[in-house]
Amino acid sequence: MAKPAMPKIDFQSIAEDFRTLDPKDPGAWPLIPRIVVLVGLFVSLVAAAAWFGWQVQYEDLEAKRQEEAKLKEDWLAKKKQAVNLDAYRNQLVEIERSFGALLKQLPNAAEMESLLVDINQAGLGRGLQFELFKPGSEVVKDFYAELPITINLTGSYHDFGNFAGDIAKLPRIVTLNDINVAPGKSGDVLTMSTIAKTFRYLDEEEMAARKRAEKAKGAKK
Repeated sequence: MAKPAMPKIDFQSIAEDFRTLDPKDPGAWPLIPRIVVLVGLFVSLVAAAAWFGWQVQYEDLEAKRQEEAKLKEDWLAKKKQAVNLDAYRNQLVEIERSFGALLKQLPNAAEMESLLVDINQAGLGRGLQFELFKPGSEVVKDFYAELPITINLTGSYHDFGNFAGDIAKLPRIVTLNDINVAPGKSGDVLTMSTIAKTFRYLDEEEMAARKRAEKAKGAKK
């Protein structure tokens, strides 16, 4: 059985229908122009709705998606923290223990005098001669005070090295800064100048006084 032939489309006739349309009487338009115009109006309305109405909704949806992604990242980060909470607590305990051990290496005000004697004895024990041993003014930091000591010594290079080693072995923290070694008056003797710095922790009264001073300074501003 032969297939029915497809009806031929008369494009010339359709074009003629569009040329003869009367915009004042749409009801009299031929079928095809009416369909084309209706489809065009429908597409235009959908496009206008998408631009003026749906566009805002698309933007809100995208913002919500980004917010959801951020919340997921925050949740994963907090979950990891919760899983590692015991490890963090152990680390905190270890940090506090280490800090306490370091704090014990800082003398209090009553122990500073004996520490200065230890530094002096470290030099004399190595046969060094003190030309100058002058403690300076304390510099107060957050929870400790720094005491610089200007030291001028005479002796041999080997003795200077042993003196520095003895200072490092002291139970309290002492650092040697701005070390300068130069020839002395005789060939075998050298001179060394340095700034030794030692530290002490502030007691409760000093900490309270420091806080009061900071509050008073902030109130003046």
